[in-house]
Amino acid sequence: MGILNLLTRRGPQSALVRLPHGSFTLDPGGRIVASTLPRSFPAAQVRQIGELVLSTFQLAREARIPLTELIADYAALKLTARELRGGAIIFLAPRSMGPK
Repeated sequence: MGILNLLTRRGPQSALVRLPHGSFTLDPGGRIVASTLPRSFPAAQVRQIGELVLSTFQLAREARIPLTELIADYAALKLTARELRGGAIIFLAPRSMGPK
């Protein structure tokens, strides 16, 4: 699944990026309507996350699966997406890497 490979490194040319904290909203066409993500977070990754989330909701609609919320809980990052009439709002929150 594409969502599982979202934050994997792509090779030696990949630079480390601080994990984002914020949210962004997409219209049904995939355009960003609003964002609270830092400007330092790469726009290409925001687009990739948005495309994967929108395509997941679209596939669920086509399969007649009532999917309105998607949660991807990684060790370092939690992604929560909610469907909004064809668009989506996506929340990104880094996790503490220290002991619990």
